[in-house]
Amino acid sequence: MKHLTERGHLLTEQINPKSQTLDQLTPLELVDLFNQEDAKVITAIAHAREALATAIERTAAALQQGGRLFYIGAGTSGRLGVLDAAECPPTFCTPPELVQGIIAGGAAALVRSSEGLEDLADDGAAAIAHHHITSKDVVVGITAGGTTPYVHGALNAARQRGATTIFMACVPPEQVSAEVDIDIRLIVGPEVLAGSTRLKAGTVTKLALNILSTGTMVQLGKVYGNRMVDVAVTNHKLHDRALRILRDLTDLSREEAALLLERSDRQVKLALLMHWTGLDRDEGDRLLQEHHGNLRRAVQAVKE
Repeated sequence: MKHLTERGHLLTEQINPKSQTLDQLTPLELVDLFNQEDAKVITAIAHAREALATAIERTAAALQQGGRLFYIGAGTSGRLGVLDAAECPPTFCTPPELVQGIIAGGAAALVRSSEGLEDLADDGAAAIAHHHITSKDVVVGITAGGTTPYVHGALNAARQRGATTIFMACVPPEQVSAEVDIDIRLIVGPEVLAGSTRLKAGTVTKLALNILSTGTMVQLGKVYGNRMVDVAVTNHKLHDRALRILRDLTDLSREEAALLLERSDRQVKLALLMHWTGLDRDEGDRLLQEHHGNLRRAVQAVKE
């Protein structure tokens, strides 16, 4: 049998004194306890604010230079990374290759446990090679307890290739260190159910990923004000949202907004530029490309 590393000292593995009678609580007491403990998630995000801001800045700069963003993890951490990556194309109209999630065990691990694969550091390194990671890219290693060999193998390989590396964990640096460019620690304390990091650790990781990806897309000009102007109009709900965005930001009726949307080939950002500047679709598209898709800068360039 292989030597097993003692992990009981890790914050994510410790026993929560407030939940030691968990199996004796009423349903309402259970809900109240979870609510009290989940409040620590918001505090953890606040304490990581500077590291998250740096991650947004570095990631946006990398993507502007043709790089890609990769999340890599195992188990719950890997699933959360894949989820955040999968939500970028419909939310921000990004190509699928721009933000990618890698999970130990591949797609099958999304619905069936393959936790044993997290112990293989070489598999993490192989995943980096398989995706042809370069110095232009950003790799975020996600591991609640901080020790996952698969993630450390991936980050070490990514660093050797010159990529920007980010570590996201729910244990303090003195328990698990990481040689990376940006170290994000999301300290939520022991779980209500001891060791089940799909709870507070999973929640705080989801919030951090929301902030990282959305903040990056804002920096890339995917948003105008607080509107998703790069929304992909692929179903009735999104078509309605596109029309409402156009009406909110212009003086157009719904019928006029619908005509404008069709003239712009259902591109909300382009439709707004055409309306505000009088440019036709080809001219507007060319101007947006010149300003790397930033609508505000494109509009200002016409007005200057």
